[in-house]
Amino acid sequence: MSLLDFIILFIIAAITGSIARKLVGFERGGCILSAIVGFIGAIIGTWIGREFDLPEIWSPIIRGIKYPFIWSILGAVIFTLVLTLISPKKRK
Repeated sequence: MSLLDFIILFIIAAITGSIARKLVGFERGGCILSAIVGFIGAIIGTWIGREFDLPEIWSPIIRGIKYPFIWSILGAVIFTLVLTLISPKKRK
């Protein structure tokens, strides 16, 4: 994996993580946290898709690498929901 491939993966992970965080309403953290949520969401979502033999809805191929975008968002939403449940509530 080249540096450009890693940068593309980081950007896609940040986008999927931020979409999931907005869907759930988790507002803590910034871009790095969104990328981490996106990476973990990609692992969880891809695993769920394979375990239940679900079709790949939209997986763009960039520089020969397939990115499971929809499953990454689904996995990131699940991970963000878990984060929301275990993180302490913000005081106002």
